[in-house]
Parts: sequence; C-alpha cells; structure tokens
Amino acid sequence: MKRDISEHRRSATRSTVIGAQAVVVGAGIAGLAAAAALADWFERVTLLERDCLPDAAAPRAGTPQAWHPHGMLVGGQLALEETFPGLGEDFTRAGGVRCLINQDLREELPNRDPMPQRDFGMVAYTMSRPLIEATMRQRVLQRANVVLRQDTRALGILAKPGGRRVTAVRCVTGAHERTETFPADLVVDASGRGDLTMALLQSIGRPLPPQSVISIDLGYTTAIVDIPEDAPSGWKVVLTHPDMPRAARRGLVLPIEGNRWIVLMASRGTDRPPGEWDAVLAFARGLATPTIYNAIRKTTPIGRLARYGFPESVWRHFDRVVGLPEGLVPIGDAICRFNPIYGQGMTVAAKEARLLHCLLGERASQPDPFVGLGQAFLAEAKPLIETAWTMASIPDFAFPNTRGDRPADLEQSLRFAAGLSRLAARDPVVQRLVVEVWHMLRPRSDYRDPELVRRVEAEIAETV
Repeated sequence: MKRDISEHRRSATRSTVIGAQAVVVGAGIAGLAAAAALADWFERVTLLERDCLPDAAAPRAGTPQAWHPHGMLVGGQLALEETFPGLGEDFTRAGGVRCLINQDLREELPNRDPMPQRDFGMVAYTMSRPLIEATMRQRVLQRANVVLRQDTRALGILAKPGGRRVTAVRCVTGAHERTETFPADLVVDASGRGDLTMALLQSIGRPLPPQSVISIDLGYTTAIVDIPEDAPSGWKVVLTHPDMPRAARRGLVLPIEGNRWIVLMASRGTDRPPGEWDAVLAFARGLATPTIYNAIRKTTPIGRLARYGFPESVWRHFDRVVGLPEGLVPIGDAICRFNPIYGQGMTVAAKEARLLHCLLGERASQPDPFVGLGQAFLAEAKPLIETAWTMASIPDFAFPNTRGDRPADLEQSLRFAAGLSRLAARDPVVQRLVVEVWHMLRPRSDYRDPELVRRVEAEIAETV
C-alpha cells in the first residue's frame, strides 16, 4: 500500500500526540531514522547511545564497520528525504558526492563489456558512514522534542507482569555506571543485533524467533586515498564483480568527502584481502579487470588500512513470535543483518522508519494506538526485508562454500539473472527495470512479467 508520509506529518502538526515518551535504543542509521519518524507523534523522544559520539564525522567504537564503504540505494534515499526533507542537499553541503544512476557507475562484469552507463534520472550520494550519521544526527537533534543520551548503555527492556506491554528501558550511564530507567509508551530496538528484544522475550517466557542464516564468510580490506589528478573521467564509482563461481574477488572504488576515494577489496573463505598496501595492490591486480588497479596503483593510503569480517547474514523472524509485547518494535539490523557488499541494510532501515511513521499516523485516532503496532510493523516490514534478502541470497549461493538453505530453484534463478543482465545491456528499458528493482524502487515481482520472461528465456537459449 502506497502511503504519503507528508499527509501524516500535516495531521501530526494539527493535533496529534499519541504518547508521552518513546525510547529508541541505538543512534546508528536505523535509530536516527526511527527517532525522526517518532518525533511527530510523541511529546518526547529519547535516543539512547552507548558510545560517546564525536563532534565531527569520525568512526566510533560501536560501529567498527564505519571504516568501510556504505551505500544508500535510491529507494532508501527517497525514504529518508520524506523523513528529513532536503537531506540530499545537506549531504552535498557536508561534502557528499552527488552521483547519477547509472551514468556515473562503471559496473564491470567478467568476460563481458561493462554495463552501459545510461542516465536514468536518479541521484545517489556517496560519502563515509560517519558523515552520513553526523548529518542525520544534526537533523534529528533540530527537533526540540528529541533528546540524545550518549554514553548510556541499555541493560534491558522492562515489561508489565505477564509481559503484555513494555514499560521502560533500564540503562547505566557514564563511567560510574549510574543506573537509570526511562519510562516509555513505545520502545524501538535499533541496537543492531536484537539482543535486547531477544532477552526480553526470554525473560517473559516467550519463544525466540526462528532465524534464517546464510553463512558467507566474507572478508574485506578498505583504504582511503586522495583522488589522483589523472583519475579517470568516465566514472565516479567503479564496481568489479567476481568471476563466479570460480573466483570470489570483488573490488569497489567510490568517492567520499574531501576529494578522496574509499577503496574496498573483498573475497570469501581463506582468500582474505591483505592488510598491507603493496599486497592490496597485488590483490587488485588479480581482479577480473585491471580498472581499479590502474586507478589506484600510484596512490598511497591515508591512515591505516581497515579489515573486517562478516561471517553470516541473519534474519530473525520476529513476525512469527506469538505474544510480542505491545509497545515494542525492533528495527534495522535488530531484525536482519544483510551481506554488506550489496549495500541494502541502510535502505531497508530507512524504509522501515518511514513505515513506522505511517503506521503511527494511521493509528493516531485510536484509543490505544500501540495495540498491535509491533505485529503490524513486522508484517509490513517482511516484504521489504524479503526483497533485499532474496536479491542478495541468489548471488551469495552462487559460491559453492556458502552455507544455508539453498533455494530449490537456485540454478534456474542464476540462469535467469545472467540472461536478464545480458538483455539489460542491450535494452535501456530493461536496464532501467533492473536498476529500479535493485534500488528498491520497484518490487522484484516485476521480473515475472510474461513478455520479459519470454525475452530472458530466449536470451538464455542463445547462450546454451
């Protein structure tokens, strides 16, 4: 169902406050987006963050992945723009780089020409993860009813006897670990792993949710370099795909603030990207194409190289929990941690925050708007998550060492994806469809269009 967040916001400014206080645990991307969504509906929104946050855009202890590239898909950017009108302009003023989709992207595929760099009239912004957070945090804190409590670690979510409804979040604050309790009409668990929600369910005797797990054993190394004066002019972002399933090496270069590139090398299993620059250059030389190596071979990294491991994607199916306490909403990575290579996590979180805002608007006139809110949110978030999960799992399972419940139609899906890609290279209309589905602007079900299926099957038949 298509909803207009601006209509709900106009309604909120006219009359509606539905609760005294909402508490959001975690001031990452999901938590910031959720806090902004809640600010229209509560007298006070308290945002709890265990880290001491830097004044400027800088990595922090609670987000070790912040050293690495982050991408917001266009669907996520548009969702954030509804929650934070003018956010794209804020990103640009802060130093983010405006990129045209797909004109500014050189997408390299093994044993084929790169995908055509056609302009589809869509804009994305590239910058470091700390700059994304800092810009969003500044916007959130412009809301007079949003309070940020740093250096505050949530110990647990409290509920009424019997666990029917959450009532508060218990925390410790500062080096002396002073205990505080924050009453809440609504608690949003944006803490990243869902541990608070899981612990609450255990404490009140509810079953834990089933989980879907895809073990990918991903490792990557990231460097930041100054963009050289002789940098290629034909692209802003370059992505070199692996030669699946024979090889897993992938490379990415994208621009960030300060006229710099963030450079990523990724692989799987024992073929870990190295931690020394000379070895990284050798790794880049072994990618499917020489584009990235040629672009970075004369550069020198700024600061240390960052390495990160991501063992598995995990989806906790909270939507299947019977008796989820009222007034509780897990969001973002608390529900699902996606393979970061595909850049889906922030977009899903942004769309979930938009969904939460709209659901609150639809319930604002009800006597108790929190009854069934969590269940309704999780039910409507499920298709968002499922779309991203499916788009990532198909290429993930192309690697034979990936572990998990392999789809029964995997080989058919891989053949379809390859045929669709080749068709998209020739046909701008098909390429636009692929881009819009990938950026979560259109549902993946649009690939089932009978005429498109017929054309893709013909493409497959020609290559057999």
